[in-house]
Amino acid sequence: MPLESLAFRPCAVIPCYDHGLPAGDVIARLEPSGLPVILVDDGSGEETRQALDDLARRHPKVRLLRLERNLGKGGAVLHGMREAHRMGFTHAVQIDADGQHAIEDIPRFLDDARHHPDALLSGLPVYDRTMPRARRYGRWITHVWVWIETLSFAIKDSMCGFRVYPIAPTLALAARSRLGIRMDFDTDVMVRLYWQGVDCRFLPIRVTYPPDGVSHFNAVKDNWRISRMHARLFFGMLPRAPSLLRRRRRHWARTDELKGLWGMRVMLAVWDRLGRGAFSALLYPVTAVYWLCAHDARRASQDWLDRVRRTLRQNHRLVPGNLGSYRHFLRFGQAMIDKIAGWRGELSIGKEAVFAPGAEAFLDGSDRRGVLVLASHLGDVETCRALARQNGRPVVNALVFHENARRFQAIIEEVAPQAGLHLLPVSALGPETAVQLKEKLDRGEWVVIVGDRIAVNPQRGGWRVVWSPFLGQPAPFPEGPFILAAALRCPVLTLFALRRDDGRLHLYCEPFADPLVLPRGERREGLQKAVDRYAARLEHYALMAPLDWFNFFDFWRLPAMSPDTEGKE
Repeated sequence: MPLESLAFRPCAVIPCYDHGLPAGDVIARLEPSGLPVILVDDGSGEETRQALDDLARRHPKVRLLRLERNLGKGGAVLHGMREAHRMGFTHAVQIDADGQHAIEDIPRFLDDARHHPDALLSGLPVYDRTMPRARRYGRWITHVWVWIETLSFAIKDSMCGFRVYPIAPTLALAARSRLGIRMDFDTDVMVRLYWQGVDCRFLPIRVTYPPDGVSHFNAVKDNWRISRMHARLFFGMLPRAPSLLRRRRRHWARTDELKGLWGMRVMLAVWDRLGRGAFSALLYPVTAVYWLCAHDARRASQDWLDRVRRTLRQNHRLVPGNLGSYRHFLRFGQAMIDKIAGWRGELSIGKEAVFAPGAEAFLDGSDRRGVLVLASHLGDVETCRALARQNGRPVVNALVFHENARRFQAIIEEVAPQAGLHLLPVSALGPETAVQLKEKLDRGEWVVIVGDRIAVNPQRGGWRVVWSPFLGQPAPFPEGPFILAAALRCPVLTLFALRRDDGRLHLYCEPFADPLVLPRGERREGLQKAVDRYAARLEHYALMAPLDWFNFFDFWRLPAMSPDTEGKE
């Protein structure tokens, strides 16, 4: 027998409870695949029993197992897997007997599973109009809980009954864990397999709800079971959180900020389907989970708030009573809501956002000159960009140090095409970047660059930073944005959008230089003065809205140099 056959011997496992006629159609559609079939009669009535007996007689590749009492879908699937394991099969293709799934997709599934034999492969349903609306909403609620229970967006759908299971790890899990065996089975087993390190892969499939289909979902009992399952999974997640997060202590510049591009797509999809209010309500439990689990970010938040309190007391200013790290995390989540609302044109001036004195003149679009905007990670600059776009600015570009920006922009254009978002990914600021930006400025466009974060990787000779006082201690600021501003010889503004005590976003826009000049003979001194002035304005606004500080790391420390950069001149 070929080695590949030894490592990958699939069969189909079909749980069946009073689906006699649809099961016959499923078996007929399965025949071209050549898969052996284990059909599990989960305590069906007499009519279905006879229909299944007839199926087993007519199809030699069908092995019929009969349970005398109804165990539920999960119990039937596990019973079929044990028999499959005894017969020497390595993988079980789980298919529901009600005919919802496109059986013709099985060759695709088997091919993918053959190349990834250790993974759990699941369908990613693409529904047509036959899907009941109540089920659609119920699935989204389950999706959100699963993302919390795994601290990940890796599981794209936990409820699809069209899967390829690696049998050995699934039975090992069932032997040591109390899995749900009814309608809670599909989600329970997938989350727990993910916990123990089994990768979950997803392939799109078409799903149709037959008009005469039979559903065994009990609204009271099954919803109660599913609620209990999510409670168990949530509390089971807490001790596993460190391993699930797989975090290492490292500076932000060593991380990939946009790993969660799928999460961004999901976030926007949830907004589309459930609305802004429901999304806002979900923010509280999700934030609580991350606040409990994200040790390093929580400590950075607490350190930041301690600095704010100390600085305010030294300046004889009132210390707000709401400076807690959970509220800090929650404000970051609320900024996501503001961000989406801005992208979608749902953030209204006056009701939800107001201009600080003098800011409207810069943002109303009447001045058609190109402008370089020095932004920061204080507040939500995305909101400013969105509102500037709404107020007539033709193009607002953002300079970012991530190649993933292209994919990020593609997602925004897909789900919020009205955002008018233009991202310019760069790895370093050089002459080519300056030429590209000069062309945009000459067309009257805006260019936004943050002045409070250093580049992703150190250049030759180390980090290009200017140290400047910030909340009582020198902090490293990137020199690149200020050198770039001087080279472009254009008007330079600072821009902040801060959530104030009245619950509204306040937009602050100030002139910084027109243009920024760094004298040749005193270039270093001029650069220091420019950075000091920017740091002073950043501190001023940070003390106005300290919970809007979204740098969850040690801002006052440079990351350790990597081995390939240490010692270089």
